[in-house]
Amino acid sequence: MKNRRAAAAALSTVALAGLALTACGSDDDPVAGGGDGPVVAASFYPLAFVTERVAGDYATVENLTQAGGEPHDLELTARQVGEIADADLVVYLAGFQPSVDEAVEQNAEDRAVDVAGLVELLDNPEDEHEGESEEEHEGHDHGDLAGDPHIWLDPTNLEPIADAVADRLAEADPDNADDYRDNAEALSADLETLDQEYEAGLAQCTQRVIVVAHEAFGYLAHRYDLEQVGISGIDPEAEPSPERLAEVHDVVQAEGVTTIFYERLVSPDVAETLASDLGIEAAVLDPIEGLTDDTADQDYFSLMRANLETLRTANECS
Repeated sequence: MKNRRAAAAALSTVALAGLALTACGSDDDPVAGGGDGPVVAASFYPLAFVTERVAGDYATVENLTQAGGEPHDLELTARQVGEIADADLVVYLAGFQPSVDEAVEQNAEDRAVDVAGLVELLDNPEDEHEGESEEEHEGHDHGDLAGDPHIWLDPTNLEPIADAVADRLAEADPDNADDYRDNAEALSADLETLDQEYEAGLAQCTQRVIVVAHEAFGYLAHRYDLEQVGISGIDPEAEPSPERLAEVHDVVQAEGVTTIFYERLVSPDVAETLASDLGIEAAVLDPIEGLTDDTADQDYFSLMRANLETLRTANECS
């Protein structure tokens, strides 16, 4: 998660610049503009998706992480810090994006929903740093989150987030309170349907081990009784040690794994090379941290369903 420390150190200056910038902004600013309803800043795609579904036509939602950007490494611009300062509500995951954490603390602490407090966090994978020297371990910036941040890959985790966003929007815009809560209920119903599809689709599988480029799928694995093995740990940019690659090689051979999964926002080179060396397939399993040019016309639900079919094929599910 490169450059985070530098970003955090520079953020106080950026925050002041952002406030000055937005103070003289026009009505055409992407967050400040729009209708008379509340304005919400969401820190990255899954939270923006939930917030948009709850907001409906009554509030404006701005995603702080641009399409194609790696949310782990978000560095806020001056304008984005101003958007946080001006927003009626900020939805974020504390400890995941340090620059957002600091901007919220300085400018919007009383207008923010921290979704980390709404769900039970899983521990970070225990083997994330196996094979690292002490110097390599200290060189990584792991953020301040006490657990695995990828909460959205268990769809049931998004239900309490939708409810919390609805409650806060209802406070900010009481005239449309019933609509926000109705939207949250409709989203929860869709999430429950998705959860049922996963439970049924992954109930009977020949293989229950999934080998992934980085360990983003802990919540999905925990919910649906799979075992996640990561080439890298929580940090998608961490280089796996030779010892870790040897461990994954042994797991693939011992368990009869047929596919190594990589993702769109991070280079697939290591996963594809390992799959080629082992004579098995490599395929995309999307952690849905953000949209890309290839997925711009899709959403959380379509990507989750595509992941389900990918898992069913790779793990020979009936």
